[in-house]
Parts: sequence; structure tokens; C-alpha cells
Amino acid sequence: MYSTQELELFPDRTVTQLLFKDVKNAAELRKNAMEGKINGALINPSMIVNPFQVLVAANKAVHLHSTGKMKTRSLYSEIIYNLSPTNNISEAFKRFGMSDSDSAVLIVLVHLKEEMQHMTDIIAKVDGQQIPVEDVSMLTDPAKVKKLYKTTPQEDTCLLDAVVCRMATKDVM
Repeated sequence: MYSTQELELFPDRTVTQLLFKDVKNAAELRKNAMEGKINGALINPSMIVNPFQVLVAANKAVHLHSTGKMKTRSLYSEIIYNLSPTNNISEAFKRFGMSDSDSAVLIVLVHLKEEMQHMTDIIAKVDGQQIPVEDVSMLTDPAKVKKLYKTTPQEDTCLLDAVVCRMATKDVM
């Protein structure tokens, strides 16, 4: 039901992704995250093409966190920021962060391998149905993704590659 992957460059860190649909308490979850009661990134899955996209953003966030070069205040806000193709932080939160009216949420946790209790606490707070993270593409809005990342028709066959490429090069361009 969830996806957990070790970061190759940071073997002590693990990224876990949890996906929920039919969420009824989005406003409460968002408020808890802003108050620090939920230690994770709450992401709108309509802008996520594949779990790999989130893994790339999390890996970059952990790297920037470890080098002290984050552009945002926390590791989890940095993950949301790194999903965006632009350098505008508030725009990234509008596009990729969870809003009070959302009915689905992708929760991303960065933790030590043995810290699984934290995950069960977060699952208990969500009033919604947990579904496999691999099903995130069912919740994706491809038209919005293509517009935001300014993909070309030739890139439609491999949208994930185009999205990850734009995420990776935003600091260079």
C-alpha cells in the first residue's frame, strides 16, 4: 500500500510515500502539517505523474538539507518546492501542496530505516482510503501537468522523463 525506498547517496535515509483518496479531513491535515503535528510533505497527487517524480524531489531536498543550501524552511517544504519547474516558492505550494478542498493526498516521509511507528501515526490521522502509491497516475491531471511543465507533443509519450528533466534543470536555466 505504500512505497519505501532507500536513498542511494544517503543510505541512512528512507523515503516513504503514502497515497489516499476520498479524503474527508484535508483542511485538518493541512493545518496539522503547518503546525508541525504531521512531519511529512502533503502533496496534491493530481500533479504527480509517477512516484519516481517525488523520489527525485525528495532526494534533491535531502541533499540540499545536508549541505545547508535549502531555499525553504523545512525538508518537507523543500520537497514540494523541488517538484516545481519554476523557482517561485509560493507558486510551488499552490500547484503541488495540498489544499483544504482536496479529496486525495500523497504523503511523503523522510526517515531513518527503523522509524516505522511515525508512519502508522500519520496513517491514523487520515480520514480516507489508502491506495497503492503505484496508482497515483489514476489521480493525475495530465492536461494540467503538460501545461505547467510546458511539454511538447513529442514528449507526451514519456511525460515522466519530461517532467523530471524540467525539475532537475530549473536551477540551471
